[in-house]
Amino acid sequence: MSNVFDGDSPTNLAEYSVSELSGSIKRTVETAFDQVRVRGEISGYRGPHSSGHAYFALKDDRARIDAVIWKGTFSRLKFRPEEGMEVIATGKVTTFPGSSKYQIVIETLEPAGTGALMALIEERKRKLGAEGLFDAARKKRLPFMPSVIGVVTSPTGAVIRDILHRISDRFPVHVLVWPVKVQGEGSGEEVANAIRGFNALEPAGTILRPDVLIVARGGGSLEDLWSFNDEIVVRAAAESEIPLISAVGHETDWTLIDYAADVRAPTPTGAAEMAVPVKAELEAQAAALAARLQGCMNRQMDQRRQSVRALMRALPSLDQLLALPRRRFDEAAAGLGRGLELNTINKRRGFERVAAHLRPDLLAGRIAERRQTLNERMTRAERMVERLVDRSKSRVDRAEAILASLPTRLKTQTERGRERLGNLSRHADTAIRHQLTRARAELSAQDRVLQSLSYKNVLKRGYAVIRDEDNRPVSQAAHLSAGMGIAIEFADGRVGAMTTEGGTPPAGARKRNAKPAEPPKQGSLF
Repeated sequence: MSNVFDGDSPTNLAEYSVSELSGSIKRTVETAFDQVRVRGEISGYRGPHSSGHAYFALKDDRARIDAVIWKGTFSRLKFRPEEGMEVIATGKVTTFPGSSKYQIVIETLEPAGTGALMALIEERKRKLGAEGLFDAARKKRLPFMPSVIGVVTSPTGAVIRDILHRISDRFPVHVLVWPVKVQGEGSGEEVANAIRGFNALEPAGTILRPDVLIVARGGGSLEDLWSFNDEIVVRAAAESEIPLISAVGHETDWTLIDYAADVRAPTPTGAAEMAVPVKAELEAQAAALAARLQGCMNRQMDQRRQSVRALMRALPSLDQLLALPRRRFDEAAAGLGRGLELNTINKRRGFERVAAHLRPDLLAGRIAERRQTLNERMTRAERMVERLVDRSKSRVDRAEAILASLPTRLKTQTERGRERLGNLSRHADTAIRHQLTRARAELSAQDRVLQSLSYKNVLKRGYAVIRDEDNRPVSQAAHLSAGMGIAIEFADGRVGAMTTEGGTPPAGARKRNAKPAEPPKQGSLF
């Protein structure tokens, strides 16, 4: 701020810079409106920015004010803003000097009354229902007799004690409790993470995977039960592979998780009753069924016994059954002796007919025929062996002739190979000499170009190169200061020197407190 009086000015008002005036307005607004509650309708909301902050506006029928929710505050909101929602925002008013605008930095955000909450719930219910999360076809049946039950609730409330006591009275099973907050900031995320955590357990892992889940909380107002209307909780319940029982609030309390759950219980105690049957009733029912089964078996045995006795009375006696077979056996035994005699006579007659055809001269003739056949076959075999031997000798003779001529062929091929190798060697030497000649010519040409472009040729004409302490070329006097060691390079070598005064930079070249620019690298002197 400047209070100097200018004699040429027609007034003695204090003179402000733009930054001073904007800063003063900012401090005044923030002091006067440090904590305010504003009721209005959300306008221009497009979700959080890529930075995580949310920018929108609050308006009514006559005015509009810009609003911002920083990333850290946005993650702690109980519910997410939506376009057109009427809310009550608590925060502080501040200005943005860069564009002469003012805005409210929101710290807490809540719907404007229960009616707004119910409207938000109905809108979210329609949205999730359209996605099929509440369809009855996707709901799973509860197991009749679970061995492990998972409970998602607060570990300090009366709900968990009621559930454990009810399960212990009805049917004691193993209960796993996942402690979560059931009210306040972050409670929705904790409940959703607990449901997904139970589903992530391996069936054969060190921690037993539950057969059924219970998400429970005691009664409360709509705001107290708001965490169970969060979209993340509803989606986690709908995605659960383990059958899930919702037991939130009293019988008259309804939340969105009740629609996504497989079964809704009126109270947490009712959820425990749905999860397990009554052990005493099962034992009594089993005993009654066992008694009925035993009575049925006894009556069935009596009926079968009476049927067998009736069938036994209808069967004939043993003598009656064996009378006909015994008579047949006696008749067969009586005719057996005669039959054996007749069979023996028939066999003897057959042998006599065959013996009449067996004479020594016939046998001798057959033996002679077989001997002649065998001799003919041996003669043919000997001839075949002789022909095979002759063929083998011919093959051996041809092989010996080939082996005898092999050294002459090898010698001829070797001489041809040597002659061809000598020709190739002479061609290769000629090609290499030509290649070396071309390479030397190209190298000489490039060396001449390099020498013509070298800065050392310039040094030979009387010029010099100044280098600083880091051996970097210095192209401007402004880059040197008094007492700095430098090196002066001539065509025939270098000498050291010390500057007596610093160079003067040109006007406007550097700003006050600005970091000096790095000197440019040495380039071509042409």
